[in-house]
Amino acid sequence: MSITTTTHLNFRGEARAALEFYRSVFGGDLVAVTYADLGAAQDESEADQVIWGQVRADNGFHVMAYDVPGRLAYAPGENAYFVSVRGETVDEVTGYWEKLVDGATVVVPLGPAAWAPAYGMVRDRFGVVWVVDVTVPYNG
Repeated sequence: MSITTTTHLNFRGEARAALEFYRSVFGGDLVAVTYADLGAAQDESEADQVIWGQVRADNGFHVMAYDVPGRLAYAPGENAYFVSVRGETVDEVTGYWEKLVDGATVVVPLGPAAWAPAYGMVRDRFGVVWVVDVTVPYNG
């Protein structure tokens, strides 16, 4: 038996754009089901927004997202969560990093750290904070 966790991101009208951006960074398949697809639009202006979406890639990347409808409260919060992306090599994570920083604010530049050959933190153009690093064995 096993369990997995998947980051679920909440947006207000930007879920499709965010999922398309993350697919451009990590690859994979994008699925986006709209409120209209399920007959669940309570406000016509939100009919084409995402009620459930995901990007899943063969490299292990998986994220889900949806657009919070206008009738519900929505405040993205400050540092309410981080999304951690860990790769096996500096070259691998550098490729992701270079795409994530497009339109982003770098919190910690990607570079060597005491615990990893590469580590960086970036707030992307959608307000999501990503921690990118190289996986190393824990020798504690």
